Amino acid sequence: MPLALWALTISAFAVGTTEFVIVGLIPTIATDLGVSLPSAGLLVSLYALGVTIGAPVLTALAGRMPRKTLLLALLTLFIAGNAFAAFAPGYGSLIAARFATGLAHGVFFAIASTIATDLVDREKENSAIATVFLGLTVALVTGVPLGTWIGQTFGWQSTFLGVVALGLIGLIASALLVPGNLSRPAPASLSAQARVLNSPRLLLVYLITAVGYGGNFIAFTYLAPMLTDVTGLSAGSVGLVILLYGASVAAGNILGGRLADRTGPIPALTLIFTGLAVLLAVLGLAISSPVWAIAVVALWGGFAFANVPPLQAYTVVTARQVAPEAVAVASGLNIGAFNLGIALGSWGGGHVVEEMGLAATPFVGAAVVAFGILLTRLAARLDAPKTDPVPAE
Repeated sequence: MPLALWALTISAFAVGTTEFVIVGLIPTIATDLGVSLPSAGLLVSLYALGVTIGAPVLTALAGRMPRKTLLLALLTLFIAGNAFAAFAPGYGSLIAARFATGLAHGVFFAIASTIATDLVDREKENSAIATVFLGLTVALVTGVPLGTWIGQTFGWQSTFLGVVALGLIGLIASALLVPGNLSRPAPASLSAQARVLNSPRLLLVYLITAVGYGGNFIAFTYLAPMLTDVTGLSAGSVGLVILLYGASVAAGNILGGRLADRTGPIPALTLIFTGLAVLLAVLGLAISSPVWAIAVVALWGGFAFANVPPLQAYTVVTARQVAPEAVAVASGLNIGAFNLGIALGSWGGGHVVEEMGLAATPFVGAAVVAFGILLTRLAARLDAPKTDPVPAE
């Protein structure tokens, strides 16, 4: 694989770390800024909302820009947003910094994926894209727990400064190694994206993504305060538990893709969502026991992210049937649906914490994911081939 591809992977590691590291720092930030846990949870919601808005809008607006120029501009915005977060004087400015950083996130992964395919021969395109997203996986396994530990030990601002350093490395490496003569595909206009959103079948797929994936974040957003305030773990132990969660995510992502290849997206999603709903309910029952809570978290991450490959695969399958001219646009909008689910899930989780307490978030998350199962089965019925009745003799 060319060195330019590893420059993209380093950048993906930085972007992935800044998205999810906030989960482990919510109690620390809430205490330091004097805000409630639900208010601190908005740092997850508004980042995801920035991704949801930024991915389609910025992709359309910047579609005619040279791709290397766009990549470097996105990384610069990412670095500036994290630097502003590190020196944010208060809660409002930190919220603004997170939203601005999120704007760069969705477009970065879209543009990095297309650049990656241009850097290699056609038969290596899938491996090149997987290499870029390896940065995101490694971020969940190592960057997030390490960033959590740094923030708890040296202050949450230090975590953002660490991400700035990673972003600078990615920016410099991309500037030096990514070629400037990349081909420029036809931009996806906002009107093309609007046409995709007129398809009821694709809208159902996006709803399944937002509900089934986002329901997990009702509980995951508040994992750190649950482990300290309900389970009774020390703040230092939270990073280790998140490390277990991240390792489970990496395994689940691989197994979810293989399951979808073997059974098809709908059977895979039915099984994965069922497992996720059960684990969330079990977490709610076991959260007061350190041993059982850690054991459930170690399995939870795998089911929580195993649904990503089949959800994306199902989007492509459905788009090929109902909007074959806009498969790439449909796939990109599903990334927005993932982040809309995160935004709504973490926002809803904040209301659950306020009204019912931290320990209720896994049960509510389980109920929302169960609704995702119902939507998935509805999609299966719509996918079933229609057979004409046999005429009576």
